[in-house]
Amino acid sequence: MNWPTLLCRLALGLALLAGLATVSKASMAAPLRLMVAGIDKQIYLPAVLAERLGYFAAQGLQVELLSESSGVHAEDQLLTGAVQGVVGFYDHTIALQAKGKFVQAVVQLGQAPGEALLVAAARAEGLRSLSALEGRTLGVTGLGASTQGLTQYLAAQQGLKPAALHFVAVGSGDSFATALQQGRIDAGTTSEPTVTRLLRSGQAQLLADLRTPAATRQLLGGPYPGASLYVSTRWAAGHADELQRVVNALVQALRYIAGHSAGQIADQLPPEYLQGDRAAYVAALQASLPMFTPDGVMPAGGPETVLRVMQATQRGLQGRVIDLERTYTDAFARAAR
Repeated sequence: MNWPTLLCRLALGLALLAGLATVSKASMAAPLRLMVAGIDKQIYLPAVLAERLGYFAAQGLQVELLSESSGVHAEDQLLTGAVQGVVGFYDHTIALQAKGKFVQAVVQLGQAPGEALLVAAARAEGLRSLSALEGRTLGVTGLGASTQGLTQYLAAQQGLKPAALHFVAVGSGDSFATALQQGRIDAGTTSEPTVTRLLRSGQAQLLADLRTPAATRQLLGGPYPGASLYVSTRWAAGHADELQRVVNALVQALRYIAGHSAGQIADQLPPEYLQGDRAAYVAALQASLPMFTPDGVMPAGGPETVLRVMQATQRGLQGRVIDLERTYTDAFARAAR
């Protein structure tokens, strides 16, 4: 073999190796994108812990957690293909099926909403019951969000129709607290750690509590699964192995929560998640720990409760036949066990 031929083959081989390296780097540079409907909310804690404790990485995954203020906005990101999955409320799978769009919860993180309806302290005198919400301005994370649907249902149990309530989108965390403090809303539904922070500071009073399974059953008449990871059924069909590894990591995070104290869990989080009051954060988490599922499996009777609650207030679901078996699967969570 002459030198020109040898050099040519050597150059070709190097080019092929460089091309393979480029492809490998490109694939590594394209992480799995999950949208969280408020990444600093305690209800979505398993996703944050899976990242912080290295569980995604241990599964050979590069996961990018993004954040949106409400589940409605997160849902939109999934439908446009901007993200591969949403860490949000299970009830979105039902609402989307009613619109002909099929998504499926593949691991259930919460067995209660983890939300509470608060009244501004300055308005508390005239708002001591759910029936007094008529004509009031109520804050929710986003219009059409789970917080709005739950608030409507609680009010409907007191005979109030959706038209009797005025909702405004105020987000969560600091934006919710500011809206309450400034009097832009009379009451509103939000999650921890904001609930405990406002109650402890005396800026709000509790009107309805959906933070634990026991409290939820009392108000909603059954288990109401909240936080989950849901994906489009079409994407899941083509990415079963990758999806299983994501669920593995999230179930491992649920096990970590079940086996550690609220203080130990808080130690794993960025300081900003504690909202400047570690004691309040830990107290809120300790009281809310029962809301997390131990294994990622859908609570028995949960989908039926969610559908009943939604059909009571959402016109788009009234009279519609929903195939609940297509809204979730326990196959991945059970395999993770």
